[in-house]
Amino acid sequence: MGGRKLWFIVSGQIPTDQQIGRDAFFDLLREHGLLVRKRKTRAYTTMSSHWLHKYPNLIREFIPLHANQLWVSDITYIKVQKDFLYLFLITDAYSRKIIGWQLSETIEAIGAEKALHMALSQLPANCEGLIHHSDRGLQYCSQRYVKCLKKHHIKISMTENGDPYENAIAERVNGILKTEWLYDMDLKAYDDTKKAIRSVVDIYNNERPHSSIEMLTPSQAYQKSGALNRLWRSHRIKRPEVITQQP
Repeated sequence: MGGRKLWFIVSGQIPTDQQIGRDAFFDLLREHGLLVRKRKTRAYTTMSSHWLHKYPNLIREFIPLHANQLWVSDITYIKVQKDFLYLFLITDAYSRKIIGWQLSETIEAIGAEKALHMALSQLPANCEGLIHHSDRGLQYCSQRYVKCLKKHHIKISMTENGDPYENAIAERVNGILKTEWLYDMDLKAYDDTKKAIRSVVDIYNNERPHSSIEMLTPSQAYQKSGALNRLWRSHRIKRPEVITQQP
């Protein structure tokens, strides 16, 4: 996992007289070649030029205050030998917990549907007002996917302007899984990749502290409610003040 998260975990396990600062810890990681490397994306997963109905963005001024108020979905690719596999993810936006995933050999909508069914299997019976947000890809606009969302009374929200910040949480989770784990794994086929994904999702959900949720793990944050402070500084242009949505 990233250096800041490692430093946060390790600092609590080292005796006071042996503590080192964050910069020294990063120097140590760099010396041993352990810093996470950034990679460039080389495959596209969004197919938005289609005739199916596209839905408006419902979350421009929405901040969830507990789990299962807002789910965000996205697709990313994983390079395996000379081929690509596709990972469909659904993340709870409040806790950053991955609640649904499916590894697929194709980018067809069935992968998105299977990830959705996994997420729905964990949804509490008394949940109301849930929003599902995604890009405008064919997979999320497909009739079967939309029908399933409507069957469970889930509101449908989609990006509108092609701005990655419109689905920033989902894309950030994709990036974490790939840059901190998957890029450095020797993945050869579907079966060992799926086994690796299962392990990585478990570590991400239950062991990795997240700076966007007060350095809690996603599983810890999933059990909470109320505003969670982020512990990182945004360098993006400041937007108008948002309106907090109450449960």
